[in-house]
Amino acid sequence: LMADEGVRDFHAAKRRACERLGLAHDHRHLPANHEIEAALQDHLQLFHGQALPARRRRLRTLALEAMGFLDRFEPRLVGPVLSGTVTEHTAIELLLTADSAEEVGHFLDEHRIPHDLYERRLRYGGDRQAVIPAYRFDADGVAVELGVLGTVAARETPLSPVDGQPMRRASRRELEQLMAREE
Repeated sequence: LMADEGVRDFHAAKRRACERLGLAHDHRHLPANHEIEAALQDHLQLFHGQALPARRRRLRTLALEAMGFLDRFEPRLVGPVLSGTVTEHTAIELLLTADSAEEVGHFLDEHRIPHDLYERRLRYGGDRQAVIPAYRFDADGVAVELGVLGTVAARETPLSPVDGQPMRRASRRELEQLMAREE
């Protein structure tokens, strides 16, 4: 479901898999998100191994371009493009820092970039959650999603939906270094 249909949410993927298999959706017997992530990596390597490096490179190159364009908002790459677990449905996920979400919206408007506004949920330590504003637009056939954090909120690292550990984030320079190491 995640590799072939683009389901991005672990909970939704688990629920749909149970429905397709005619099983009860019992959380106690379902795999953990990190187990699903590992199986997804194995699946991608097995069935998409030849295309995977080129797809990863393309998405990271587009991410670098987007990060350069959005430089004033201190963009940080997060999610599958950073981890390398990419499918043909993978979106580029960036966390931005701004005084207000409207500042990012105005910036996109000024550059005539059509976009949608939505909300994104982030988890933090101590079972805290925050709903942040986010923008989505298309760049060369790839969805780019921009989560907007306030200047104070940007100081705290959200938790990864995969393993519950602090979310891995990369600046533009760190992404360039990662790409250089992989060449």
